Amino acid sequence: MCPVRCVSSPYSNTVSIMEPPLFPRESGQFIAERSRDVFVEQDGVQKVAELLYNLRHSDDLTASGWKTANPLAPAPTSDQALNWVFVVDTMNFSFWPEEETQQCEVTYKGITYTGYMTLCAAITRAMEEGIPITDPTYFSQMSVEELGHVLRSDNETPMPMLQERHQVLTEGGRVLQEHGGSFRSFISRAGNDARKMVELIVEKIPSYRDEATYQGKKISFYKRAQILVADFWGVMEARGEGDIIDMDWLTMFADYRVPQALVYLKALRYSDALMQSLNNVCYAFVSKASC
Repeated sequence: MCPVRCVSSPYSNTVSIMEPPLFPRESGQFIAERSRDVFVEQDGVQKVAELLYNLRHSDDLTASGWKTANPLAPAPTSDQALNWVFVVDTMNFSFWPEEETQQCEVTYKGITYTGYMTLCAAITRAMEEGIPITDPTYFSQMSVEELGHVLRSDNETPMPMLQERHQVLTEGGRVLQEHGGSFRSFISRAGNDARKMVELIVEKIPSYRDEATYQGKKISFYKRAQILVADFWGVMEARGEGDIIDMDWLTMFADYRVPQALVYLKALRYSDALMQSLNNVCYAFVSKASC
């Protein structure tokens, strides 16, 4: 895997060399050192570290609890679980409805799910219905209508961003088809190194490349790429095959719940201006929902 990206110009025969973005850990440091509205509180960080350390042997923080943490996932004993992880993680984004009272819902085995778990329930439901949704041969060329059926809601609110989910899923499926026809065969190209796995995913699958420019520097989050590697490790560890190195290279995933929790635990602090803006948005949302 090349440490720099080569980009061909459509107007000439020249090739330009692009500086790669900072990796997520370095991106976080770069941003934190320059942030004007979000600040790291070291005392709070120490307390959170101690909290997590005391939980290190609990099922909440070990691979043995992977299936318990997501009961909708297939048993980790087969490679179908790995393809399930790929399908779900590839479409794991943007579940927010325009109205809190109008969330997409999927009921599976008597339990009604919303948000991210709606996606998990829909994929597992499709498998039970005999739809080969975890087979790259199928989902690499499925139609928007077929995916819409798989992700169908049990109320009047459809799954958000169906077109975008179709685009990234079929794109990812084609990449798997080009590299052995399964997620395991694809990820094996990175050996058993978590860092190389993330690099491989973002190099080969464009939708996993969540990058931006901050104060003139290219940065990265690689949220879903890191989640995908962590989920892969969780499945393999549950099978007794989790000998993957550099897992500690992965960072905390940039989920919207994470800053909420870190502010609550006083590991992060917001400026007064940012806090006021968030409170105003929250107040407007609650007022609109209650109308």
